[in-house]
Formats: sequence, C-alpha cells, structure tokens
Amino acid sequence: MTTRIQIDTKSIIGSIDDRIYSSFIEHMGRAVYTGIYEPEHESADAFGFRQDVIELIRPLNLACIRYPGGNFLSGYDWQDGIGPKEKRPVRPELAWFALEPNQVGTDDFLQWCERIGTQAMLGVNLGTGTPQSACNLLEYVNSNLPTHFADLRRANGREKPYGVKLWCLGNEMDGPWQICAKTAEEYGRIASEAAKMMKWLDPTIELVACGSSYRSMPTFGAWEKTVLTHCYPYIDYLSLHQYYQNNDDDIPSFLARSVEMEGFIREVADIIRADKARRNSERDVFLSFDEWNVWYHFQKDGVIPEKWTFPRAVEEEVYDGADALLVGCIMNTLLRNADVVKIACLAQLVNTIAPIMTEPNGKAWIQTIYYPFLYASRYGRGSSLHISIDSPTYACALGDDIPFIDGAAILSKGENEIVLFLVNRDIENQQDCQIILSSPDSVSVLEFVSLCGFAADFVNSVTKSPVFPKQNHDYSCSERMITITLPKFSWNMVRIKNVKMKPTT
Repeated sequence: MTTRIQIDTKSIIGSIDDRIYSSFIEHMGRAVYTGIYEPEHESADAFGFRQDVIELIRPLNLACIRYPGGNFLSGYDWQDGIGPKEKRPVRPELAWFALEPNQVGTDDFLQWCERIGTQAMLGVNLGTGTPQSACNLLEYVNSNLPTHFADLRRANGREKPYGVKLWCLGNEMDGPWQICAKTAEEYGRIASEAAKMMKWLDPTIELVACGSSYRSMPTFGAWEKTVLTHCYPYIDYLSLHQYYQNNDDDIPSFLARSVEMEGFIREVADIIRADKARRNSERDVFLSFDEWNVWYHFQKDGVIPEKWTFPRAVEEEVYDGADALLVGCIMNTLLRNADVVKIACLAQLVNTIAPIMTEPNGKAWIQTIYYPFLYASRYGRGSSLHISIDSPTYACALGDDIPFIDGAAILSKGENEIVLFLVNRDIENQQDCQIILSSPDSVSVLEFVSLCGFAADFVNSVTKSPVFPKQNHDYSCSERMITITLPKFSWNMVRIKNVKMKPTT
C-alpha cells in the first residue's frame, strides 16, 4: 500500500513558537560540572565553560534553556551560587544525593546564555522556598530599582538587569520524590501568591505553573483543575512533563508512545479551555511541555554511583537508533499541536539524559537523538499545517491501528518552503509515499535527508557515529505531487520549494 500525504498550505494549525526548540540544564549528574562547566578543560573559556560543548550546542539554535531544575530546584537557595566563588558553600544536595559546590550559579548561567545567544527560563523554589524568596531572586535578576537585591547584583559585577522573561513556579510539586512536595491546594495557593507578587514587581514576565509530573500520576486531571482554580488569572502557561521507556524491548510499542503524548496534550488543553469557559475569561493559558525525552537505559542497567560524590554521574542515557526515531515522532507531535504548545524543553542538554555527551577532561560528541531535534530547529519554524496521512497501520500494546508513517508539515516563515518531517516506524519495510499539495502549482524538492541504515540498538560514541543523517535522492516530482520512498525504520526531512507559477496569457 502506498501512503498518501495531503497538505493544504492554507490550512494552518497555528504559528510555531520558537520556544518549542528549548532545552534544560539542571544541577544533576554531570550536566553542569564536567558538562558545560570544566575550568581545567583545554577548551575552557575565561569563565570555565567548555567551548567544545558550546560548539555542539550552538547549531541547535535554542530559544531558551530551563535552569536550575528540575528536582534540584526545590531545595536550592539561589544565594549560595552568587558572589565570589571561593566564598560559596558546598551543600549536600538532597534531590540527587550529591555534593553541590555552587561554582555555577545564577550570574554564571545567565552570562553563559548571553554568550551562546539564548534566553534563560528560570525556576523559583516553591519547595523549601517562599513567594518572598522568589521575588528576591526576580529582583536580583531583573530589577533596576535602588533596592537590596538589585544592589547585590550590582555589587557582584552586573550593573544591567538580565531581563529574564520566562519563569517557572517550582517543579513537579505533586511528586512524593520532590523536596517539600505539596497537595494541589497547597501548591495552588503558594503558586498564586508567588505569581501575584512577582508580576507586581515585574509585569513584563511570563509564568509557568506546575501541571502533573506525569500523565500517569493518580491525581492527573484533578491536580490541573485545582491549580488552575487558584492560578489561572496570574499564569501564562501550565507545564507538562513526560519521559518514555522501552523496558520490555518492544520497539513497535515504544515508537507509538508519541500517540500517547498527543492524547496527553489534548487532555490538558481541554482542561484549560474548560476553566477559561467557566470564568468567561478572554485570556488564554497555553502549554509548556518543559520536560520531555526518552529515559530508561540507565535505570535498566542498574549501575548506581556512590552517594555524596561530586560530580555524581547519574542518568547518563546512551541513546540508540530507536530513541532517535521516537524523538522525531515527539517533535512531530509538538509541531502538530503548535496552537496550544508554545514552549517545549528537551530534557536535558549535556550528559544527563542528553543529546550531547562529554568525557571529563576529554572529548564531546553527539548522540543519536541530536539529529531530529537539530533539523526541526533549523527548518521547522513558521506555521504548522494540517497534514492528512493515509498510511498502513500495525497493532501493538498501545493500539490496533498505529500508522507506520508519522508526520508534520511546516510552512516556513518566508512562505518559500514547505517542510515535512516524516518517520517510518516500520522496522522491516520501506514505505512508498505520494505527497500531494494543494499548492504550489509546481513542486520541486530542495533537500531530502534521512536518518536510516542502522539497527534499533545502534548507538553513537566518542569513537564512532553509525547513526547520522544522509542525503536521499529517492524521489520524483510531477505537478503537485512528489513521490518518495522512506527507508525502513527511518526519520526523514523533505524540503519542498513553494513557488507559484505565473499565469499564462
């Protein structure tokens, strides 16, 4: 059976917010220390940050990087990480059972973001912290007033405010693993009060409230409704978090997890719409999917390093070919829901559940999942288009009619390109596809790239990279139709020139 893919360039789902191409750095494992920061490394800059890592981050063109957590956030006193480094305390870090030397903190991170050309998405501690401590951090970072914490920033060498616009009100506060976890009522109250105070201090900021930590949380749904009851007038986004596993080595079911993700997004969006309608409100609250990735390899291996060490190398996933394809499907899901999902963070960025890995005092390299994110960030900007895919299906643990072909379609910002991201979930067979466009009047392919030719368990390492993108020329064009062959078990990008033919006289 030939798959038919139909695209109408006038049928737009929504504008794609650049912030769906964001990531996450937490003080967890080696994400910071020997990850982005290693003063003794031969590539370290004057501030101690690894330049070889920066050279791998820059191509991702990240809009934001979320910081400093994650679970770490709920026990973090931001004042430990400012001022002279020799005076910063070493603390026992209870979220990940490590030592925290506080050699990287707020100023260090924000100035690093400026140097690499991205924005920060800062979190405030609502675990052990308070609305007042949240405001103190906001004052330190953004205020130009002649007040204590703004003056403290100036005394630490930064005269100009950082102007951080995006702030998270805590992290996963429904989770029993969280430091000072809260009920929905408890969190809703503290988050709403923190939000009020923060926006009084700086009305230009946007705020993200905590949704459920996972879709499978027993309080999912009820948590969102209670939090919105308290916070809706003061927040701009509600968060979603989800990580996907393949503990049973069931590749077909694993690759269908993005179908589950789509349902999660729609459920939370419906809850928000219902609260908006109940209030008869004119303002919208959107979604921030600010933690997503594959995460199970490290836990499955069961090799846990000693507690209270530094840096404690935990959750260093070694990603394989199947993981890359699911990440491609997840990116497609985010793009197809661009009307409601405005922020999304691949969690995390370096070493800890990350697309980029490093050796301490050694090399940095790219994992398999890097590539689908890279190409989506590079070419998936503009408007998300409705896409109709008539594909053969298969049965698995997640359903009886999972389509082999998953896709998203983008009209570029300049409207000069139509970009398709397509995943062939079929492990055994290539898939012939007909791409039919309502316009332009003629079509031509600018580029066809495939991530293919590897087994599901192939991994990249510091010495070899068997999973990498290749140019593909297996296509033909005729008027408004493109015929392509998607390799078996592959992620693909097709860039199509969007040119109108001149009318004949």
